[in-house]
Amino acid sequence: MGDKPTIVLVHGFWGGAAHWTKVIGALSRQGYTRLRAVEVPLTALADDAERTRKMVAQQDGPVLLVGHSYGGAVITQAGDLPNVAGLVYIAAFAPDAGESPGGISRALPPAAIANLAPDSDGYLWIKYDKFHESFCQDLAADEALAMAVAQKAPLASTFGDTITAPAWKKKPSWYQISSDDRMIHPDNQKRMAERLKARKVITLAASHASLASKPAEVSALIAEAASAVAG
Repeated sequence: MGDKPTIVLVHGFWGGAAHWTKVIGALSRQGYTRLRAVEVPLTALADDAERTRKMVAQQDGPVLLVGHSYGGAVITQAGDLPNVAGLVYIAAFAPDAGESPGGISRALPPAAIANLAPDSDGYLWIKYDKFHESFCQDLAADEALAMAVAQKAPLASTFGDTITAPAWKKKPSWYQISSDDRMIHPDNQKRMAERLKARKVITLAASHASLASKPAEVSALIAEAASAVAG
């Protein structure tokens, strides 16, 4: 087995790189010191994928790309670089060519879709008073409040951006399903996980914010994938 890969973490809508805080700590304790978390602008899939590609290109050796939520669409679009050794989806979108996160959600709407609210500048927010119940109902109220106040809204148009060449068709993948997810319908997650032909799929009794509520289990899956692609 060769050197451990660099693990590059990509956040989704309504959060930033700090959403990975607990997973970063857990992976570090397991001996993964080459960790990076991309801060993507959430302005367009092309912008977010390009920022991710630049981060990946700066790394020496193999990279394991990990995406949460919309970050799954980003790693699907950006993961075709030669040093990307694998993809891990954490309660994430894994669109096929021509699909968008918005299209997937409209086909099978999640429970909290009514709690999204656009503003006059074109950004899409989770209503502040609905954030806890929508995004992270299994976190403590204080942590949920901090996430709600610090939420990073995407441009609503990003929801409609489509994948061109999905990297999961060429790269090995892993998937974590959140069975209590109210932001991406769990049945959509199951369908995408099956379509990936993922090497391993785990299901957690978790909210959309499984990376914060179940960091031990999420980091264990990432570490397993990292071990598989090492070298």
